[in-house]
Amino acid sequence: MRKIVLGRTNAKVSAISLGTWAFGGANTSGKFSVGWGGQNDLDSTSVLLSAWKNNINHWDTADVYGDGKSELIIGKIWNEIPRSDVFLATKVGWDKGESSHWYEPKHMINNLERSLKNLNTDYIDLVYLHHCNFGKQGEYFDNALEVINKFKDQGKTRFIGLSDWSSDSILRYIKKCDPDVIQPYRNVMDNNYVESGLSTYINKHNIGVCFFSPIKHGLLTGKYTSPTTFEHGDHRSGVKDFADQSVIDKMKQNKKLLESKFMGHDHPTMHGLVDSLFNDSKTACVLLGQRNVKQVKVASTLGNLMKDEDSEWVKSIYRTY
Repeated sequence: MRKIVLGRTNAKVSAISLGTWAFGGANTSGKFSVGWGGQNDLDSTSVLLSAWKNNINHWDTADVYGDGKSELIIGKIWNEIPRSDVFLATKVGWDKGESSHWYEPKHMINNLERSLKNLNTDYIDLVYLHHCNFGKQGEYFDNALEVINKFKDQGKTRFIGLSDWSSDSILRYIKKCDPDVIQPYRNVMDNNYVESGLSTYINKHNIGVCFFSPIKHGLLTGKYTSPTTFEHGDHRSGVKDFADQSVIDKMKQNKKLLESKFMGHDHPTMHGLVDSLFNDSKTACVLLGQRNVKQVKVASTLGNLMKDEDSEWVKSIYRTY
């Protein structure tokens, strides 16, 4: 597994980051479905051990994943592997609970302390503000930043991150937040990371990047053959493209193109979808959800750079949709 330097953190982490969103199972936050259905806890534990054995040392979770369940599963693994072997990231901001706002200070503090306890550690390498909804006028931003900076000053996290589905939203707050790492939405179907100017800013300021949703919850792989529905609490239930036959057909067509283009790779479709993203930023890793050992083995073959022209070709066949 190739290692990258995560920007100014100087941390050497695996180019593929282990995503553990599914570990929490189906879940809701208010009116939002924020989980994944169909996960087995034994599989989740096996994934952690396999990731460690395959040198995937960058693990990502969040307080909202199963209301702490994903964190708890990770926290139980330190009896089998050294905590120091893992660069551990979690997030705060999507678990609203009974508070008036996601970033209400007292609620944030409680959730951050809960994450430490769940993860069974006295420090977390990286804590993200999970989204950029800081109120209609951004009125919760200053307090949220104060809380997370205090958490860092107390030695409970080494680095601070900022995440959102919108690169424009990250840009709106990035100067004032001054994060060590960002986690933007990025895949070959969505070029907002580049078009917004965020990539230019990141490269100029040597900020670490961890792209999330590189295969758009599995949709881009071309494995779906017909419109699919998901259970309540599964985030994919709100992704309209899963119900669009024309999108599904296009993904199947692109899968064949990738298999032909990268036939020398053991997993040509995943290679095309994931490895083409590394050309965006030298400080980038890609966050890939891994639900079972088989998926870890696939992930372990990824993370390598490809030629610029190949990367652009992959992106071009999805932009034409």
